[in-house]
Amino acid sequence: MEPAISDQVVLVTPQGEARGTLLKSEAHGTDTPLHLGFSCHAIDGRGRVLVTRRALSKRTWPGVWTNSFCGHPGPGEAWEDAVRRHGMSELGLAIHEVVSALPDFRYRATDASGVVENEICPVFTASAEDLPEPNPTRSWRRHGWPRMICAAPWRPHRGPSAPGWCCRFHRCRSTEALPAATRPRGRDERRARQQRSRPLHQLRPGRGRW
Repeated sequence: MEPAISDQVVLVTPQGEARGTLLKSEAHGTDTPLHLGFSCHAIDGRGRVLVTRRALSKRTWPGVWTNSFCGHPGPGEAWEDAVRRHGMSELGLAIHEVVSALPDFRYRATDASGVVENEICPVFTASAEDLPEPNPTRSWRRHGWPRMICAAPWRPHRGPSAPGWCCRFHRCRSTEALPAATRPRGRDERRARQQRSRPLHQLRPGRGRW
């Protein structure tokens, strides 16, 4: 019986060419092969980014505050279809206006337990207005972009220690990288341009916990 699309990851070469599939349950370990993944930041009509805390049952990075959601496209699945599928299955969110923000991002990282993530991992933004209904259960918040990056566990305000994708996203993000319904206007757009022009370590940290 063919595994479900949600149970597989697509293995790729360093050039991004598909070379096979692997069950998701077998893909992540101390020597994880390079595969496809994605990251999505869901933004509401007020320009707030949804951030979530990964469920403690997750194999990689359990309990870590992160983006809105992330996942893996199945074999032959379009990126936008994968983003919409994961938004609904993990958070119960209807995802609209999926926009590619960092199409060529790639990373390799090891969590506290020694499990390795090794992905070609495009970053997307999307619009989502509904309240999340996480599955499995996890915490979530909505914050403006400057508050989100300043409150993150990697403390970008202490220096250039933020993950590479975040630094690149902060520098390159224009209103075109946001869903049309969430793009700031007038004074809000001027403020957004000022924030993008400042280095991460110069942004003031948010107060308190998420």
